[in-house]
Formats: sequence, C-alpha cells, structure tokens
Amino acid sequence: MENQVHKVVIIGSGAAGLTAAVYAARANLDPVVIDGTMPGGQLTTTTDVENFPGFPEGVMGPELMDRMRQQAERFGTKMIFDQVLEVDLKSNPKKLKLGQSEIQAHAVVIATGASPKLIGLEAEKKLMGRGVSTCATCDGAFFRNADLIIVGGGDSAMEEATFLTKFAKKVYVVHRRHELRASKIMQERAFKNEKIEFIWDSAVDDILSEGKNEVTGARIKNLKTGETKDMKIDGVFVAIGHVPNSAPFAKQLKTDENGYILVTKGSATELPGVFAAGDCVDHVYRQAITAAGMGCMAALDAERYLANLGLDD
Repeated sequence: MENQVHKVVIIGSGAAGLTAAVYAARANLDPVVIDGTMPGGQLTTTTDVENFPGFPEGVMGPELMDRMRQQAERFGTKMIFDQVLEVDLKSNPKKLKLGQSEIQAHAVVIATGASPKLIGLEAEKKLMGRGVSTCATCDGAFFRNADLIIVGGGDSAMEEATFLTKFAKKVYVVHRRHELRASKIMQERAFKNEKIEFIWDSAVDDILSEGKNEVTGARIKNLKTGETKDMKIDGVFVAIGHVPNSAPFAKQLKTDENGYILVTKGSATELPGVFAAGDCVDHVYRQAITAAGMGCMAALDAERYLANLGLDD
C-alpha cells in the first residue's frame, strides 16, 4: 500500500473522518483512513449520546463510532492504525510520513479533531464520561436537578454554565482569579442567573467518587489561603478550552491564532487538494453532527477536485 498513490487519504477517524470516508468510498475513491492516536475520536470517551439524529433511544459514543467505521468499511474504506508524524502537502502527490510507513495521495482530508484541555487530575481521566465532561451541550441533559461545577472563566465557560442551568439545580463556577476573562455580555448573563454561584480565586484540587464509579464530590482549594473544602457535587464540567490537533500541518497550512485550520469555499484549505473538516477547523459548534456534516463536505470537495484532474475513475 505504501508505494501506491491513493486518490484520497483521510487523517483522523472521528465523526468527520469516518463520514468523509463513507462519502469518498461510495464515490469509488478507495479512501484510506489513518486512525490517529484516538481511533473514533472524542466520542469514544463519552457514554450516552442522545443528540445524534437517528437514535431516538440514544446510543453509546463508542457504539456510534463503531457503526460509522463499519459503514465506511462496508463500501471499501481501508483503515490504517497509525499516526501522521510529518507531511509534505505542497508536493504532488502529497506525502505523509507515518510511524510505521509512508503513504502518498492526490487529495488529503484532515479530520484530526481537537483535544479538550484538562485540569490534570488522575480522577478526571478515571471519571470522564461518568460525571466528568468537557461538553455541556452533549451531557447536560443527564444532570437534571443536580449540583454541578464548571471550571473556567472564558466565554465558553459562561455559555456552558448558563446552558447547564436549564437542567441543574445549582451550577458553581470555579475560577482561578477574581475576575472573568469572558466578554461583558456573557459575564452579565451569568451574574444575573440565580442558579449560578461563583467560587473565586479557587481551583478543583480533586474530584471525589467515594469508591463509586461516578462523581460524588469535589475538593476545592482557595489559591490565596491554601485552604481546601469538600463539596457534594454530581458532576464536573471542564471548560478551559480546546487544542486543535493541527501541529503536523501548522507549517504548511494557514491557521488562526489558536491553531485551528482555516478553510474557504467549503472545506478547502489554501493548498490545492488539501481539505479540512471537524473540530480541527470548528471552534464554535464542536458537535458530532456538525463534524459529520463537514466530513461530508470535505469528501464531496475532494471528489470534485479529483474529477477536475481526471483522477476520479
């Protein structure tokens, strides 16, 4: 496979990458998907997904991604469990250096997603999807009448805190400083919400589970006094930002100041034959369904690009 020049290679196997694979495979483009370090993407770290169309009873995140993978493979997609280390996207064909081999393609779809920034606690990893979340719009509905903590002080944190009040009994915003980084309008909206309470100059020092496989509380540390206190909490939402997984491409593709890949005319980057989709592009919506839609766009754009080169047969 390494010596062959493929029509299209898709980097990433989350909702964007696998949807791109389904469309590219059905267009007889024989796509190859590079799995990356997290096959299936961020959805594999979640439990119930209730907002993906077509699953009225909800679906487990890993099962949803497994079904997408099966669908892509059904139409002939080849999967490679490896990671892209270096790229030459300006050459023709494009060259991708993997951990175990090298691969070439006439068109490339980058769907590498983004990684949420985490607090860095061991319990945070252990309880992810079991009371710890990085997406209020994904998981908020599971916490009806609950007491929740949201960590962060920017626009995303205020937006998610406000959203969580639709379901929660109380939302505590834990912030390291005594003032927010959020825009004035987002601050005012949060300050006016009676369900939101602010815990200033503080950090979540630990997430408690009391031997259970779910969040039962949090240890809050006052960063000025060093004092700690334990709170009974049903869930912890971390909203301190995301990091797009764009490092291998940053020297060759235009990105914004935070590293998100810039696209124009749908999914096209400024380099011919290079397309991008999903959370490595989108820092606004960050939903499985929007990532899937962008993956569809990228595959259709790649198909048109290859057709113009006479390489779609």
